[in-house]
Amino acid sequence: MTRTGSASVFLLVIAGVLLGATPAGAYDIPGPCEFHRLDGESMQHFARRQIVCAVDLFGPVPGGTERAICIARRESGLDPTATSSPTGEYRGLYQHDRDMWPARYDSYTQPVWELSRRALSGRTNAIVTVRMVVDMGTWHEAGWPPKGC
Repeated sequence: MTRTGSASVFLLVIAGVLLGATPAGAYDIPGPCEFHRLDGESMQHFARRQIVCAVDLFGPVPGGTERAICIARRESGLDPTATSSPTGEYRGLYQHDRDMWPARYDSYTQPVWELSRRALSGRTNAIVTVRMVVDMGTWHEAGWPPKGC
């Protein structure tokens, strides 16, 4: 083998090690904002972390993370399992209409992310909401007047 040929093989081996020897490594990447609730962490604090992550990845949104958290606090008390009483028509952190949720989920998520289809998943609800606000341009246009936030 020539000196140039040896150098080429060496560089290919190094590139394979640095970039991953197989494409399987791409499948190990979790979807956005995939993390777990910490020991002793309140549901509200965990919801805040999910919202901050969604804004960091998909924002910016008007008013930043402060407004995003404020609106979720107003809508659900930062409870991802909140449902409106007595009908249950509105669900999750941002109280999405249950009839509109499936279309919103389909529009603002990607199958590769493997997000829960439920509006009561704080992670999914935060991601869908932030992406809607970014797409629509304002909280009000997306359906959440920022009144009081």
